[in-house]
Amino acid sequence: MLRNLSALYNSGRLSGTGYLSILPVDQGIEHTGGSSFAPNPDYFDPENIIKLAIEGGCNGVGTTFGGLSLNSRKYAHRIPCIVKINHNELMTFPNKHDQIMFGSVREAWNLGVAAIGATIYFGSAESNRQIIEVSHAFEETHQLGMVTILWCYTRNNAFKKEDIDYHTAADLTGQANHLGVTLKADLIKQKLPDTNRGFEVLKFEKTHPLMYDKLSSDHPIDLCRYQVVNNYMGKIGLINSGGASGENDFHDALRTAIINKRAGGIGLICGRKAFQRPMKEGVKLLNFIQDVYHQEEIDLA
Repeated sequence: MLRNLSALYNSGRLSGTGYLSILPVDQGIEHTGGSSFAPNPDYFDPENIIKLAIEGGCNGVGTTFGGLSLNSRKYAHRIPCIVKINHNELMTFPNKHDQIMFGSVREAWNLGVAAIGATIYFGSAESNRQIIEVSHAFEETHQLGMVTILWCYTRNNAFKKEDIDYHTAADLTGQANHLGVTLKADLIKQKLPDTNRGFEVLKFEKTHPLMYDKLSSDHPIDLCRYQVVNNYMGKIGLINSGGASGENDFHDALRTAIINKRAGGIGLICGRKAFQRPMKEGVKLLNFIQDVYHQEEIDLA
């Protein structure tokens, strides 16, 4: 497992820096193939996702069982691969917040991947089952020598109140991270926080005034730092997600990377911003993010 973790940290343009740049693509499962790849239909072919990650200098590429079943024999020795073992398939109507297993850890190991990725929707009605499934999967993953990466997302319609979405509150996401490291995740993926005091407003969970007054503030870097604090004081690396593609992708990606680095995070996992554009532009954006982590002037706040 340590060798595979080392392979992630010592690949791509950020090799040896202690930071990670990962390209994640669920190959049209959680956002539908059409909505994901209509802007650039070349990426309906999962091989092009891996090519983008290699050309973009990423430490690793995360994708699906189907995509890696086609391509791992050709690429597993060229870039560390990560297989996502559960998904929210979104074809159930009405949609629900549930991550279900799409394959086994043993199958992931047979594909030659360096790591498995899994998601838990903390706060959802199905979260208890997801916690049990993922904890068992992570135990087997470590036994087989692979790395574990956990998407620690919050999901509950009640987490929205008075037009404020607390799914990305520092206190809620921080606690999700804290549960994730308890499940023995080697790396945590989390959305960048943009608000706080969700527990107070929603009136659940236990809090302490120092959570908000000393360990954090309203500053974006402090909000992200609270996520890092919940990752065993940063001993388990925090990777923030790049978010959806929009009109200001380069600006937004730069901002997220700077906040993550200055807060004590270890990198960015950016997908749609990179692959929903021509490959040359996608490579440029990925390199743009990586350059933040190469800049010594951008340091801990």
